[in-house]
Amino acid sequence: MDVPAMLEAASLLVPEKVATENDITVNDVWEYLTHDEWEVALDLLEELGDVQPLSPGFWETLATAAEQMRLDRSAAWCNWRCYEARNGTIRANLTLRPAAEARRKTAIPGAGVLRPMWDIGNRSPAGGPALDIARLWVEFVPFLEPGGQASVRLAPLDPSQWQHLEPGQVITMHEDRSVAGTAVVLESVTAHR
Repeated sequence: MDVPAMLEAASLLVPEKVATENDITVNDVWEYLTHDEWEVALDLLEELGDVQPLSPGFWETLATAAEQMRLDRSAAWCNWRCYEARNGTIRANLTLRPAAEARRKTAIPGAGVLRPMWDIGNRSPAGGPALDIARLWVEFVPFLEPGGQASVRLAPLDPSQWQHLEPGQVITMHEDRSVAGTAVVLESVTAHR
């Protein structure tokens, strides 16, 4: 399937009544598709996907279209959203420890490549903290510097271990035994299957 056909197929999965804060609807997507403005259509479909939860198939189709257009960050984002559609969404406000106080001296890449460990309150059989792994996506910026703060999304290796999280809960990020950062959960939504 070619890019325009994929974008058309994805647009058919968006309910007609869905609109962004700027009143963008699927009709706007169709207008850009008729003028071969595929990248703009892709961006608008991503925005519409933020208005209400859409199916993994929607996000898979957008990811494939983005890959064919060689839009690597968009493809990674759409694949991330596909994961969330299947497994749920966890968002948090993360503050990294300053470089002078932590092992990390370089920025965290924002596009979901880092897989740190997290203390989310689970316990090991011996009673100590059990650390759980989750990929990290930094929202709205390409990376997060040591000492910085940003909204992040987490993609757990085992989503079932994370279902107890609630907004306001504090969790800690680890890249080794020491605490690399502290996060406050903003949202924890289980996927609707």
